[in-house]
Amino acid sequence: MEKILIPLRDNDVAPRFDLATDVLIVTLIRKTKALDTVREKVVVLDHASPETMCRLAISESIQTVICAGIESEYHDFLEWKGAKVMDDICGPVDTVLESYLAGKLSPGMCFYPQNTK
Repeated sequence: MEKILIPLRDNDVAPRFDLATDVLIVTLIRKTKALDTVREKVVVLDHASPETMCRLAISESIQTVICAGIESEYHDFLEWKGAKVMDDICGPVDTVLESYLAGKLSPGMCFYPQNTK
């Protein structure tokens, strides 16, 4: 079982880890080799706080954090606690999550259409 934390702003990955008040927690439960079950819940924090977000990650036993901007202090803390942090990622949360589940997500990816003007 794997648990993933994604800070949200509406239906997108929040631009900053420390300013998000809505958090998507995704639990992957493997049923068979070919089929995974995904369980999702949204947690709404009282106020934006990187310390509260880190406490939530620890209390929920999060293995992977997917986010956009995150201060190195919190990035390092989460990794020290055993979570893999994939940062500098932006785009609609469904697209980002699908890319992660397909094994194609890496830090620095942007899933918004690029303006070619």
